[in-house]
Amino acid sequence: MKPSHDSSRNASGKAAARKTIPIHVAEPEGESFYEKRQKIQPRSVTGRFAHWRWALVWITQLFFYVVPWLQIHGRQALLFDLEQRRFYIFGWLLVPQDFIYLAVLLIISALALFLFTTVAGRLWCGFSCPQTVYTELFMWIERRTEGDRSARLRLDGSGWTAEKILKRGGKHLLWVLVALWTGVTFVGYFVPIRALVVDLASFVGPWQMFWALFYAAATYGNAGFLREQVCKYMCPYARFQSAMMDSDTQVVSYDSARGEGEKGRAPRAKGVDHHAQGLGDCIDCGLCVQVCPVGIDIRNGLQYECIGCGLCIDACNSVMDKMHYPRGLIRLTTQKALAGGWRAAQTWRRIARPRVLLYATGLVAISVAMVVSLYQRTPLQVDVVRDRGTLSRIVAGGQIENIYRVQIANATEQPQRFRLSASGLDGIRVASEVEVPLDAAQDRWVVVRLQAPYGVAAAGSHTVHIQVQAEGDTALQVAAKTTFLVPR
Repeated sequence: MKPSHDSSRNASGKAAARKTIPIHVAEPEGESFYEKRQKIQPRSVTGRFAHWRWALVWITQLFFYVVPWLQIHGRQALLFDLEQRRFYIFGWLLVPQDFIYLAVLLIISALALFLFTTVAGRLWCGFSCPQTVYTELFMWIERRTEGDRSARLRLDGSGWTAEKILKRGGKHLLWVLVALWTGVTFVGYFVPIRALVVDLASFVGPWQMFWALFYAAATYGNAGFLREQVCKYMCPYARFQSAMMDSDTQVVSYDSARGEGEKGRAPRAKGVDHHAQGLGDCIDCGLCVQVCPVGIDIRNGLQYECIGCGLCIDACNSVMDKMHYPRGLIRLTTQKALAGGWRAAQTWRRIARPRVLLYATGLVAISVAMVVSLYQRTPLQVDVVRDRGTLSRIVAGGQIENIYRVQIANATEQPQRFRLSASGLDGIRVASEVEVPLDAAQDRWVVVRLQAPYGVAAAGSHTVHIQVQAEGDTALQVAAKTTFLVPR
C-alpha cells in the first residue's frame, strides 16, 4: 500500500522539524552594547557649595604639599619611614609595636565616613575625595587655558589649528607639572622629601622615581581624562553607600511637586504668572545639568552617580533669584521631608536617630580611648627573646645563668641612657652590660646575662622581669616579663 500524499508531507515535516536550523541575530548597525563616554564640559558656577568645595581644595592641598617640608626636632614633621620602620607624626614617634594606633586610626576614619554618609550623604565624595579635589584643580587649569564651557565646546569641535595646539599643549603641560609634583610629594611622605628631591634631580633611587612617576601618571590620567568615570565605575563607595543611607539622610534633591506643576516645566518670560498657566517653577534652562561634574540630571530623582557636591543647587538658586522665585527648588533635604513637605526644623530633628547615635557614640568612644592611650603611652619599647642556643647553665661561683637578647627602642626625640636591672628571684642580677646609650629614635639589640645563686629556687621555669629605665627620668621605664630556667 502506497503512503498517501498527506502522510508523506507529515513525515517530511517531522524530519524538517528535527533539523537544527542556525539562527543569526544581527546587531543593529551603529549600535553597541557598550555606552560610549560623552565628554563632559561642566559650566563654572558660584555659590555657597562652590565656595565650600574650593575651601576644601585649598585646605587639603596646602596640607598635602606643605606638611612634608615642615621640621620638628630636626626631622620631617610627618614621615612614614618604611625602611627604618619609624613613623614620625608631629612630634610623636611610633615604632612597629605601636601599629595598633594606625589600625585604630583607620577604624576612626571609617566610622567618621559612615556617620557623615548617614547624616548628609556623599559629603566625602563631593568635597574631600582626592579624585574630586584633583579633578577640580585640573578643570580650573582647563578653564584658564581653554576658556569657559562654550569656548571649550567650540575648541572640541574645531580642527587642529595653531591656536588649538597652543591651548591644548599649554593645558597638558600644566597638568603634567602638577601631576609630577604631586607624585614627588606623595613619595615624600615615605622617604625624607628633602633628600628625595636631591636624589630625583640626580637620577638616584630607581624605586623612588618609579613610585613618583606611577602616582603622577595616576593623577594625570584620573583627574585629567577619566574624571567622573572613576566615581561612576571604579570607586566601590558609590555601590555600597545605600547601605548607610535611609529616607532621613540629607541628599541633593529636586522638588518635583514645585518644579513640574500641572503642565510640567517650560521656558517663560520673566514676570509671567506661570502658576496661572499650570507651569512649575522650573524653567527648563538645563543649568543644573551643565554644572554637574558627573553629567546627571538631578530632576530625574536620586541617582547613585550623584556625588552630592551641591553645584546644581548653586546654579538653580541663581536662576530662581533672576526669576524672582523662592530659592530651594533644588536643595539639600531628605526624601521624607520632600514627600511630606516638612519644614527645615522638622527635617533637622530627624538627625538624632538610632543609626546616627550608634555611629557617633562609637566614634567618640574610640577616639577618646585612643587619645588617652597615646597620652599614657611610654615612649620606650622593650622586647625580650631567650637565647635558644644556651637555655640555662651553671657558671663559676655557683651561679645559674640564663642568656637573653633584648631589643630596646628609644621612642623619644632626645638621646637617652638606659639602665638594666632584674627582679623576680632573690639575688638575681644582670651580669652583663647594665648601661645602654641610645640616640633619639634609635633601637638596639643587646645580650643580657641574668645570674641567680644556685638553690635559690626549685628546678623549673620561674617568672622574672627585666627592667629598663632611663637615667634621670623615672617615668621612662618598662618591665619586660620573661622566664628564668633553673636546671635540675
